[in-house]
Amino acid sequence: MNAALDEDEHSAPGTALRVWAEVDLAALRANVAALRARIGGAALMAVVKADGYGHGALACARAARAAGASWIGTATPQEALDLRAAGVDGRMLCWLWTPGGPWREAIEADVDVSVSGMWALREATAAARAAGRPARIQLKSDTGLGRNGCQPADWPELVAAARAAEAAGLAKVTGIWSHFACADEPGHPSIAAQLSVFHEALEAARAAGLEPEVRHIANSPATLTLPETHFDLVRTGIAMYGVSPVPQVGAPADFGLRPVMTLRARLAQVKRVPGDHGVSYGHLYTTPGETTLALVPAGYADGIPRHASNTGPVLVAGKWRTVAGRVAMDQFVVDLGGDSAQVGDPAVLFGPGDQGEPTVEDWARACGTIAYEIVTRIGARVPRVHLHTDDDGSGSQAVTGGI
Repeated sequence: MNAALDEDEHSAPGTALRVWAEVDLAALRANVAALRARIGGAALMAVVKADGYGHGALACARAARAAGASWIGTATPQEALDLRAAGVDGRMLCWLWTPGGPWREAIEADVDVSVSGMWALREATAAARAAGRPARIQLKSDTGLGRNGCQPADWPELVAAARAAEAAGLAKVTGIWSHFACADEPGHPSIAAQLSVFHEALEAARAAGLEPEVRHIANSPATLTLPETHFDLVRTGIAMYGVSPVPQVGAPADFGLRPVMTLRARLAQVKRVPGDHGVSYGHLYTTPGETTLALVPAGYADGIPRHASNTGPVLVAGKWRTVAGRVAMDQFVVDLGGDSAQVGDPAVLFGPGDQGEPTVEDWARACGTIAYEIVTRIGARVPRVHLHTDDDGSGSQAVTGGI
């Protein structure tokens, strides 16, 4: 479903939905502006991989562009190609390639492609030859993360081959980049070590004759806490969505950010039960006395972590409640104690927190994970209600996805 709506921004749009994720695009644009204010003359890449960290890649890419993001970043080539097909223009980088990937399609769509080794350079240049135009490539150095990227021992061969590809008219090296392992742990010794290796990689590329447009290593935590890492471009993912990547250092508001997603549901059932009544699978929770149980119609098939069983916080009937018992595939229960509620009443799983609701970080702590996972795992059958879709911050809405 995909429909523009005209309703109160805090109500479920159209017919009543069981669960939905509100995505405040005005907050996202403000976050981009706040992040840009931190980075001086560097450019900002809005990372919208994994469907915009669960927020909706297309809407978020458009909003970020409107707020001044110079680049869009995706992990997979298909994510980039889908955005191009939807009309997202401008500079775009995708970095997670496997052999046989759609190199030619990406080149023809003016997408910059990341190269981490000789096999990738060979495939990119072969696709460029077939396309009749040079590939825009960015060389990734493994400075110590140990995932993707070219090891220092192999870097001289890669930069020399890339320069030869430029000379042959098959490539243009537009960037040199890397990724931190522990930027979310300020003061970790690996940060300085990786920066040193990155400088060495840049010098080797320069010595080989490469003149990249952008050098970049800063992710969201480095953007917020390590100004010396900003170089020409920063890549902001989770911070753009108003979630702190360094909660031990500061909450979103401490960095001038506001959470973009609010996850809401409507109670599907409310009933009185006696004491000593088992709740949900395995009876991990038993009522301590006669009480009222409320059913929230969202479960792990919607992305609610099963690890939230007996721990996840929810705002129902004006108070924080805790998931009572096990989170099931499509639903979970909360115990209202002596309070009352009605079928159809709202339940807020998380949001910015300024209306008393839990935040994404509260859910992350309850589940023993990071906030990135909580927002990213919200499933495709949960509609995204995009608020303030107009650049002027008006109250327009659109609903995408879900059933």
